[in-house]
Amino acid sequence: MNYWILSSPEETQRFGKRLAEFLEAGDVLTLSGDLGAGKTTFTKGLAVGLGITKLVNSPTYTIVKEYTGRLPLYHMDVYRITDEEDIGLEDYFDSSGVVVVEWSENIPSLIPEQRLEIQIERLNDNQRKIILIPHQERFERMCKEFNY
Repeated sequence: MNYWILSSPEETQRFGKRLAEFLEAGDVLTLSGDLGAGKTTFTKGLAVGLGITKLVNSPTYTIVKEYTGRLPLYHMDVYRITDEEDIGLEDYFDSSGVVVVEWSENIPSLIPEQRLEIQIERLNDNQRKIILIPHQERFERMCKEFNY
């Protein structure tokens, strides 16, 4: 298992920025962790790594926010989805961008098998434990090559 202990929100963002260097069109990342764990903080760093200059914030009420960079970023927050209703999220998973899904456990049947699962655990006010769990070969290779 690949995991890192990060000591600040800035380090969490740098981690996301570094990971973005390994991403390709069509990649799906799922983020899990309690409220306040740092999922959006991580995604902000990921966006910077993808060359996105627009402010990234949580799409809790809009469900999906789209950003333009080296690759398009589709940032989803499905916290408010109570069932796997047909709201068109599947189209994003077949796109030419990177999809980041916060609270993916709320829509398990919609999440592609090939994905990188990222668990963020809040250890204290500043420290976070980030665990990368690759699903299928592409992400297994990526995790072997990734260093931070």
